[in-house]
Amino acid sequence: QVHLVESGGGSVQAGASLRLSCAASGRTNNELVMGWSRQAPGKEREFLAAITMDYGTPKYADSVKGRFTISRDNAKKTVYLQMNNLQPEDTATYYCVARIGTVQYDYWGQGTQVTVSP
Repeated sequence: QVHLVESGGGSVQAGASLRLSCAASGRTNNELVMGWSRQAPGKEREFLAAITMDYGTPKYADSVKGRFTISRDNAKKTVYLQMNNLQPEDTATYYCVARIGTVQYDYWGQGTQVTVSP
């Protein structure tokens, strides 16, 4: 079992930046992949980015390429999401996700709210 704890959400104005953090604990190994997903009210859940914790290989959804950057500290089993030039459409609950040796993300954090006002 892997436990994920997010932090760093908040309320900002359009154009601002935020950095989300997520720390993993429990039964992790070198196959750990961590990432971020979000869900806005009335919308489908959207994958944003992921990174392999061993080699740090990132992957992004097209919708956030160039604005969001994922990074990790493997020693701390922590992943970060730097979000720049936030817009009202980025308002959502952001979830940390993780998988180990599977295709689907089996582990989810409790979510952190990001609200962007015009």
